[in-house]
Amino acid sequence: MKNSEVQRALKVAIAAAKAAGAVMIKNFHSVKKVNEASQHDIKLELDVRCQKLIERTLAAAMPKIPVLGEEGDTGSTQGELRWVVDPIDGTVNFAYGIPHACVSIALQERVSRGAVTPDGYATIVGVVLDPFVNELWTATLGGKARLNGRVISVSKRRKLEEAIVTVGFAKHPRTLNQMLPVLNDLVHRVRKVRMMGSAALSLTYVASGRMDVYLEPGVRLWDIAAGGLIVQCAGGDFFYQPVAGEYHTYRLGVNNGAFRKQITNAVAWLRE
Repeated sequence: MKNSEVQRALKVAIAAAKAAGAVMIKNFHSVKKVNEASQHDIKLELDVRCQKLIERTLAAAMPKIPVLGEEGDTGSTQGELRWVVDPIDGTVNFAYGIPHACVSIALQERVSRGAVTPDGYATIVGVVLDPFVNELWTATLGGKARLNGRVISVSKRRKLEEAIVTVGFAKHPRTLNQMLPVLNDLVHRVRKVRMMGSAALSLTYVASGRMDVYLEPGVRLWDIAAGGLIVQCAGGDFFYQPVAGEYHTYRLGVNNGAFRKQITNAVAWLRE
């Protein structure tokens, strides 16, 4: 895409994120309708409603681009461009009244080189909005990462014992079993470990220098497409590996650029 088109797409994505964020705020204290629930996850009717709102907003401005989303796809998601959308990342937090959740919207382009997905796409626009604290992270490929318009960068910490590490536990037994030994090890070696409940916000917190490392053994593309670009544009190391045989799923060892060797030495599933 031309730079002018990328900037237009960024504005459209911001508008869509703000529309969904407004719905999240309006419904935060209301009783939530649960569409589906398991031991480790919840799907809300509001997830679907927010994605439909995002889809309408995006389509009104750029109607030919399909959406690959947590709540389903629109059109063929194997064309030249596609939106990648998580309408509410941190749904369990949101459902329980914990104000730590966000909207994540990315635009991906099919590329011949430099793809970040196995099916040949690179993220060229990333937008993450936390409506509860009015924080908007943005990035475009090759540009600077920004928080509410201000350029941000990852932390400069280099000692693991000074690092704050955020971790995620996916809802499958395999990933729980992979992560528990890592947590048990790292808690003795780092300053603090945090489990916040939103992959996209964990990425933006690394990009903003608030945290230094983010580890998760199984997370979906729509959780990380926007935040991964924001980390890269903030000078960080978006270290990821596709999980073979699982739909748009990745292992993450994201860090500020100083800790890849240390975390890969410590985390066996990052060496697979």
